[in-house]
Amino acid sequence: MKGATPIRAGLVTSSALLEKVEDGLQAVKHDDRVHIEERLRPAFADSLDIDTPFTKEHGTENRWDYLLGHRDSGRIVGFEPHSAHDKEIKVVIKKRARAIEQLGDHLRDRVSVADWFWVASGKVDFTAMDKTVNQLANNGIAFIGKQLLAKQLNALAPVANHEMARRQKRAAGGKAGPKKR
Repeated sequence: MKGATPIRAGLVTSSALLEKVEDGLQAVKHDDRVHIEERLRPAFADSLDIDTPFTKEHGTENRWDYLLGHRDSGRIVGFEPHSAHDKEIKVVIKKRARAIEQLGDHLRDRVSVADWFWVASGKVDFTAMDKTVNQLANNGIAFIGKQLLAKQLNALAPVANHEMARRQKRAAGGKAGPKKR
């Protein structure tokens, strides 16, 4: 499926991450894949483990785990399986902030991660769930419980047809308007 899938189309051609993009959910470890509803898994055209490639360059910094390319909407979403305890809230918020910085030179202009999903990798143990959900939402993160479900992706608006066509053409090496990077 090597072609203009959402993540591939969203990365600049010089990005070292481009060669690490996998078809479907192949970049997501099996133990993490179980946190995506089984019937939803085919909805992802591509995936990218962003934790591993950033380890060398960003060492001990907080790093987000995955990007997933949603086929129908053409959007990229962040996916973070992580323990769900009060002490981890600030960690996950930092992971998202660092991911945005780390991805800055890799994403094309006008391309961004549409949603950032935190899924519990074990027991959910927040003392004040409403406060936690609001704090995360204020930092651009949706806590979604133990599994990413189709209903959580329903809010993803499709990339406009002309925008997706422009991205695909650029990803394929063609000219598609002024290139900013």
